[in-house]
Amino acid sequence: MATTDEDRRPKYQRIADSLREAIQSGDYGPGDRLPGENDLMATYGVARMTARQALSVLRDEGIAEARKGAGVFVRAFRPLRRRGIDRLASGQWGDGRSVWSADIENRALEVDRITVSEESAPDRVSTVLDLPSDTMVCVRRRRYVLDGKPVLLATSYLPLPLVAGSAITQQDTGPGGTYARLAELGHEPVHFREEVRSRMPSQHEAAQLSMAAGTPVLLVCRTAFTDEGQAVELNEMTLDAASYVLEYDFDASPQRRDS
Repeated sequence: MATTDEDRRPKYQRIADSLREAIQSGDYGPGDRLPGENDLMATYGVARMTARQALSVLRDEGIAEARKGAGVFVRAFRPLRRRGIDRLASGQWGDGRSVWSADIENRALEVDRITVSEESAPDRVSTVLDLPSDTMVCVRRRRYVLDGKPVLLATSYLPLPLVAGSAITQQDTGPGGTYARLAELGHEPVHFREEVRSRMPSQHEAAQLSMAAGTPVLLVCRTAFTDEGQAVELNEMTLDAASYVLEYDFDASPQRRDS
């Protein structure tokens, strides 16, 4: 009898695939308890370590989460759909709304652990913002918590000579946030560039985002430009990859310019 690719997969992987399919088909919904190690051992005739590995696969993928003393459950958190184009439209922050209002619908968003400081620009920041070395920048660090789950760490760098004395240097930047304040200062962002990468998180990032072991992070680096092509903000964001869907909806029109 011919051996199929599926037969050659480790048993724990086959069990994990079966459980994943059951979750995707709706047999197990958000918050439902998955079969435990003893159940999997009896159903599939495998050792405890094999059953444990199968459940670990789902936890590492962010599909399931372990609750101490209770078992492994289908993750109930609904991923955030980050609408990369709509959220940066001037109609958002220009009308006093947060860029997040394009993403969160009626969900509860909290921004905590906000710090604002004046620091010497790191070399990578000076390069992107086209600043002389050792120029002071305003640094805004935030953590975003959605429905009680930390999902994003963000650090923004803005040239201090540009924003000194404005609400941008305060914890609460006011309606419309940083971009609305930049517009009031005569430096309205009209063009954005985002770069997206992925890697495994550092221990600090994993702790800050309360991430399950094995879950990667998405790194989104956004630069905001004025109509004259001046870079006025560099925002480095670290996203829990299991908490996000990145959505980009745009027309097939010529590129506006190279910045």
